Amino acid sequence: MLPISLVRVDGAGYARCPRGGKTDRQGAKRAIMKYSMKRQFAFIFITLITGTILLCLILNTTLLGTYYLNKKQNALVSAYYSINEASSAGDITSEEYDIELKKICEKYNIQVLVADGESEAVKYSMNDPRAVLKQLLDNIFLGVDEERLLLNTNNYKMQVVEDYKTQTEYIEMWGMLDNGYLFMLRSALEGIRESVSISNHFLGYVGSAAIFVSVLLVIWLSNRVTKPIMELAKISERMKELDFEAKYTGDDKTEIAILGNNINELSEALEKTISELRTANNELLKDIERKDRVDERRREFLSNVSHELKTPLALIQGYAEGLKEGINDDAESREFYCDVIMDEAAKMNAMVKNLLTLNQLEAGNEIVNMERFDVTALIKNYIASADILIRQKEISVRMDDYDSVYVWGDEFRVEEVFMNYFTNAINYAGDEKIIDVKICRADGKVRVSVFNTGSPIPEESVAHLWEKFYKVDKARTREYGGSGIGLSIVKAIMESMNQEYGVINYDNGVEFWFQLDMA
Repeated sequence: MLPISLVRVDGAGYARCPRGGKTDRQGAKRAIMKYSMKRQFAFIFITLITGTILLCLILNTTLLGTYYLNKKQNALVSAYYSINEASSAGDITSEEYDIELKKICEKYNIQVLVADGESEAVKYSMNDPRAVLKQLLDNIFLGVDEERLLLNTNNYKMQVVEDYKTQTEYIEMWGMLDNGYLFMLRSALEGIRESVSISNHFLGYVGSAAIFVSVLLVIWLSNRVTKPIMELAKISERMKELDFEAKYTGDDKTEIAILGNNINELSEALEKTISELRTANNELLKDIERKDRVDERRREFLSNVSHELKTPLALIQGYAEGLKEGINDDAESREFYCDVIMDEAAKMNAMVKNLLTLNQLEAGNEIVNMERFDVTALIKNYIASADILIRQKEISVRMDDYDSVYVWGDEFRVEEVFMNYFTNAINYAGDEKIIDVKICRADGKVRVSVFNTGSPIPEESVAHLWEKFYKVDKARTREYGGSGIGLSIVKAIMESMNQEYGVINYDNGVEFWFQLDMA
């Protein structure tokens, strides 16, 4: 399996580190060219062909003469037996035999002489009988050079002699036939050397042409053989860089095609494996980040809770101790102390509930039930249920008589969002004490906004409104029992439904809004 190196990119993702540089790749390519199969293939075949032709020339030069001499000896022996048989049968002078013997003699360039040993009369002859007869008699009476003797039997002898006039070597076979006639067979050896020379020249020309043609064929064949190998090498090079788009496309049935198909399958397997590793790596990073966020939220939660509970707990403890010690014995004071304790306990209870709700939303444990409902009816019903609080605060709520507007979302959570907006609007309505509720439709979205008169939010505080326990006016928030969690709950709810939300400052007030998909 190929190793994967990952580096962090802007804190948002991971990218593969490059392995090696341009210089390394160029060096590898030069090494491939130096030791390429194409060059080795061409060198081996050209060397083999050239060596074969040179070996043929050497063998031709050294052994052809000996082989040719052996063939001459066999031809002379064969002619001897033919003449001996014909002379014994008395057919040596017949026309039929003369034609047959001429064929043998012309084929092997043999001179023939048959003579009566007693009268020295020539019985049969081809070519010049006088010169051959003289040589025959010299051999009989003068003897032969034992060093140049090739064969020596009871009936004939075979030797190599040199004509003292022409300085030409001959192979001679002479002796006595079964009927008592003398015979001599003679053939020049100069033709052997000439034949060897001609053969070598011819082989040299043919060999040179063969080498030239072989070079062209080897180049063509090596290109044909190494081209798919180079294609596989390029594919493997791209695979090394984790590029799996390249595929072998050859359609032949050779071993290279099998290798190419295997590389294709390997490429797909590697791509799938690396994809799975990247997915697992991404999930691991998410888990690590999620764990970090959870740890941070836990620490933040404990810090904020301890801070927010410190004041109500101190009040409860103080007023409870006052009751126990009887600081004020009158019933009215005791009732006031009890009211404070109950009020602070109620605030603590509400804050804990909100924290639990927020914690579940941020952890993703809450199931968002996307359903179709009438947002106009939801808003009107909530405003009607808050009528007592509205009248106590002497708030003027203005809302047009909208028709039914159907949207998609979690109805219970949307109501909680509107409740937080509306509660904040009541508590911060200012001197004019006016709240405007609007429902707008545009581009398949429904936008619900809650505007309240009063002082705008300081610009430095706008970005922090959605943070847990953040309070613009801590004294005012404490006055109405706020914990700074409501807008954090709004943020968590809207993000769980993948919808937008926000706040807009005006000179005379503040507008909070959220939007939903129109049904």
